[in-house]
Amino acid sequence: MLADIRIIQTHAFIKATPEGRLGRENMKKLFIDIASVAATSNDCGILIDTRKAESGMSSSDLWYLAAQLSKLGKSFSRKTALLCPRERFDRVGFFALCAQNRGFLVNVFTSFEDAIEWLMAEGP
Repeated sequence: MLADIRIIQTHAFIKATPEGRLGRENMKKLFIDIASVAATSNDCGILIDTRKAESGMSSSDLWYLAAQLSKLGKSFSRKTALLCPRERFDRVGFFALCAQNRGFLVNVFTSFEDAIEWLMAEGP
């Protein structure tokens, strides 16, 4: 799995673009990579764009990944926008719901512009 992780602008957002097949361990590694980049940036949002990736994760995989966020420290305590294709909205939405139930500010979008607008807005 390839991951494109960039810091776009200080106090803006970190963008991660995984490509290839998304699996539980690949996504866990991506979260760890994002957390290490986010640790050096203060108050930035996170955008994970999964539109070009394939996924075959089960509901239990998504639940497991949401639980892993708490192990990554403060990196995921800021806003995290998940960008996905419309056909995976419900699956990614389930992950977001699991993360929200653990106190994380995670939201799912099918529009890049809507995701950026949410990340840049004040408050949750």
